[in-house]
Amino acid sequence: MGKKASKRNTFNYNADRKKLQKKMINKYRPRIECAQIRKAWDIKKSAKRNMQEMGLTFGTKGLLPITSKAKDEPVAQVVKPYVVREMEEEASLPRKDTTTCSTDLIEYVHHMIREYGEDYKAMARDEKNYYQDTPKQIKRKVDLYKRCHAEEHAAFVASLRAQTSS
Repeated sequence: MGKKASKRNTFNYNADRKKLQKKMINKYRPRIECAQIRKAWDIKKSAKRNMQEMGLTFGTKGLLPITSKAKDEPVAQVVKPYVVREMEEEASLPRKDTTTCSTDLIEYVHHMIREYGEDYKAMARDEKNYYQDTPKQIKRKVDLYKRCHAEEHAAFVASLRAQTSS
């Protein structure tokens, strides 16, 4: 048997080395999720330096001054205070509750309320209780429905009252 010929390293003339280098740098650079920090970030500075200029801390080391050495160090100036201000404004905005119930759960709760009202023990014995939920589990499901679809629940209860009174 003869010796196996090795493939020599050849230069690829079709590859743009500058573009490949940029692509590699961007691939390994972290993606900053916070829009305010991303906008104020300077890629020429270190992460610690960027965070100090924004008035934020990078890691927990040196956060609390424990020794007297901390008094000797100069206090870092906040160059970009608008970042923290914008983040606080965004955090103070109210968030809309987006939880919803499935149509199966809504039908299940409608059936249970229509048949038993607020008697959760009787609901637990119902034949439509396929998953054999306990009274507490059924109460949680009803409460979830009330919280997610408050107007719909109020209209449903009002229609039930109208049917029973007539």
